[in-house]
Amino acid sequence: MTDTPLNRTYANVFDSHGTLSARAHQGLNASPIGLARVVALAIGISLSIAMPLDAQASNQAIQQLKELANYQLTDKQYACHNEIVHRESRWNYKAVGNKSGTKQVYGLYQMKTESLKVSTPIKQFWMYWHYVGHRYGHTEYDEPNYCGALQHLKTKGWQ
Repeated sequence: MTDTPLNRTYANVFDSHGTLSARAHQGLNASPIGLARVVALAIGISLSIAMPLDAQASNQAIQQLKELANYQLTDKQYACHNEIVHRESRWNYKAVGNKSGTKQVYGLYQMKTESLKVSTPIKQFWMYWHYVGHRYGHTEYDEPNYCGALQHLKTKGWQ
């Protein structure tokens, strides 16, 4: 039998027992510095994309508030409620503002109650629920008239 180029190529790969020996391809060895750069780059990208835990908790709390409002309100009142919150605080339950330059206001609905600085979005929702019901009345479905509150907000030009 003659050695063909194919047989010679593979003959050098067999060990003394006739089995294939595994060898790494010499061109795939990465230098430690290059590997460190790739790892550092991957970590940097993941850290810049990752949302801080408090922001994740904040998003979850706002999502729960939206679900509660959606459950408690008709579609019309829900839309008015969401517009009020967007105008007042841009859905930031830790928002602090100034009304007429006299007193600070707090929370999603920018109310004067200072305890809202540390209140959850759900507690702020219920406080505003009672305020709107008392101030603007209730709809035929016994929900606060958020559309009346929104109309008042627009009429006064506070936003």
